[in-house]
Amino acid sequence: MESKRQQKVARLLQKELGEIFQQDAKHLFNQAFITVTTVRVTPDLGIARVYLSFLLVNNKKEALEDIQDKTRAVRQLLGQRIGKSLRIVPELHFYLDDTAEYASHIDALLDSLDIPPADEDTPSA
Repeated sequence: MESKRQQKVARLLQKELGEIFQQDAKHLFNQAFITVTTVRVTPDLGIARVYLSFLLVNNKKEALEDIQDKTRAVRQLLGQRIGKSLRIVPELHFYLDDTAEYASHIDALLDSLDIPPADEDTPSA
């Protein structure tokens, strides 16, 4: 269970990182459309796990590695934006968020099921 402080910091980081990826650092990542889906912060606020979703990207794992290589630049831009709100800018760990792909896979599985309709003549138990 996250504390209120963790939740507030996570929301702040999600908002600011989203703006960084959309505006400030878009040129660093070949104009890829990067969305910050979730941010989870450790109780000491020292580490932030950032889950990203990509659009207009052919190889998502390669794009994630590119972001991980440029973590220092992203953290520096983040520090410039939130330096007045947080004393220490958390260490950023980036992960690929594949929940949308997983949900579409589950939908496809459910659509492929062949479920016969229930007989109306059979009484319900």
